[in-house]
Amino acid sequence: MKKREHIGKAPDTTAKERWDLMLWLWKSYLSYHWPLLILALIFMAIEGGMFGALSYMMKPMFDRVFVGGETDLIKWIGLAFFAIFAIRAIASVVQKVVLAKVSQLSVAHLRKDLVAHLMTLDISFHVDYGPGYLMQRVNGDVDSVNKVWRSIITGAGRDIVALISLFGVAFLIDWKWTVVALIGAPLLVLPALFLQRHVRGTSRAARDINANVSARLNEIFSGIIPVKLNRLEGYQSKQYGKLVDRFVKTEVRSIAGQAAIPGLIDIMSGVGFMLVLFYGANEIIGGEKTVGDFMAFFTAIGLAFEPLRRLGAVSGILQVASAGLERIKELLDMQTALIEPTTPAALPKASPTVVLTNAQAQYGDMPVLKGANFTAEAGKVTALVGSSGAGKSTVFNLLTRLIDPTDGSVTIDGTPTTDFTSGDLRKLISVVTQDAMLFDETLRENILLGRKDVSDEQLQAVLDAAHVSDFIPRLSDGLETEVGPRGSALSGGQRQRVAIARALLRDTPILLLDEATSALDAQSEAVVQEALDRLSEGRTTLVIAHRLATIKNAHKIVVMDQGVVVDEGTHDELLARGGVYAELHKLQMSQG
Repeated sequence: MKKREHIGKAPDTTAKERWDLMLWLWKSYLSYHWPLLILALIFMAIEGGMFGALSYMMKPMFDRVFVGGETDLIKWIGLAFFAIFAIRAIASVVQKVVLAKVSQLSVAHLRKDLVAHLMTLDISFHVDYGPGYLMQRVNGDVDSVNKVWRSIITGAGRDIVALISLFGVAFLIDWKWTVVALIGAPLLVLPALFLQRHVRGTSRAARDINANVSARLNEIFSGIIPVKLNRLEGYQSKQYGKLVDRFVKTEVRSIAGQAAIPGLIDIMSGVGFMLVLFYGANEIIGGEKTVGDFMAFFTAIGLAFEPLRRLGAVSGILQVASAGLERIKELLDMQTALIEPTTPAALPKASPTVVLTNAQAQYGDMPVLKGANFTAEAGKVTALVGSSGAGKSTVFNLLTRLIDPTDGSVTIDGTPTTDFTSGDLRKLISVVTQDAMLFDETLRENILLGRKDVSDEQLQAVLDAAHVSDFIPRLSDGLETEVGPRGSALSGGQRQRVAIARALLRDTPILLLDEATSALDAQSEAVVQEALDRLSEGRTTLVIAHRLATIKNAHKIVVMDQGVVVDEGTHDELLARGGVYAELHKLQMSQG
């Protein structure tokens, strides 16, 4: 958790840094929609200007109609009021619709960029930051940013214009009254600065806790079967409850700080109203000012409260969004640890030979491979065996450039993997694992994975070879059947066959099989194994297997232990020699 929580834990940002973040948001996302934003701002300004017009109309209504008795003006003043409210209504609807469009487009743009960038980061990043945490960054932080810029634009376009027009009317009536009404404003500065700092800190803490809540939920629902089997419902509920309680406590503190800022404005406004009444009442009684002056002034000041409160709330919202925006910017600035070559090597045309020479690798500070050496010959099956933690999966990670060796080399037909771009290298490789990852789409989409160049004949051949055709007639909608989240509508054997169909369709020269049949029953295993044998034909195949019976016919078996290769040979040669492989075989035979 320590690594995960460093995002957003930087020292408190300065006003300039927050301004720079908002400028980055504008340049990167909002500026694309400037014509729509200008249109929204125009209609916001119209809406804001109607506040001043409304307050000004109080003067002729009271002085000339109610006091002066000019009845012929009633219809014109009534029509003027109707026009003010009609214009305000139209302007409000237009600016809200336009701003909503800009909001949705820019947020979608930001989310797509963030997700696309996160998928480019190396595997060590995703080890440190789990799915639930990153989901909160993509959803929660982007939402908070969306709220703040909408508030700022609304404040700039409508509320500032409203305040200008309202205080313009107030100054026109009596500048002294206006000064008296605003006399409490300077007293708000220090409390407002303190509250902003408080809101910023508590909002950052709340978002970190909420990310951990999302991570815990992801773990619970992804592992619901082991939770149930181990009777962990009570424990997981308790752990989740603790996180939720922490979040509620922190979020309430943040909201209290945000609410206090407009509250201070209310207090200042109340003081101003009281002082103006004390100061101006005698002028009205003495005839120096009219009732219309008084009503127009107090209407202007009264209507100014709401835009003032909204602008005060923007300050609190900005502090909340700053924490999210900092994290978004930090994530987008992160770069993968893999260094792509400036001049990529050409890919081999046929099944290549794979060679590990003193290959070393580590995760963080923990070494996993400590100098592995072996050769996987072109077009043959090489199996990797050994106890858990021996480094077998790390070999696969090196081959696919999920990580790069810290020393030594991994070569494909004599070219180091680091001389290929990660994207080019993965064009050479198909992977079938024990946990076939399917998406919540149709069976057809899960096999094609977006490809448009596959004919019906090609697809049918792949379905037949992978034995997917065997179970399609039993599905409600055939190839158009939705397979459910993570392929939950299919059995384990069926999911494996779909994964094999994908690999057949890719038709790559290198095949990696990671415990592809270990979770299957005997009947499903026989079908899947036959499909895997067909898939391996003519390809350079590396197989990770704990069940030694599945790799007896491999051309070569490489035995690994504690990050190094301790033996290699055929099944019969290794048994005859004794050693680690023979011990593993003996142990598995004794266990049936």
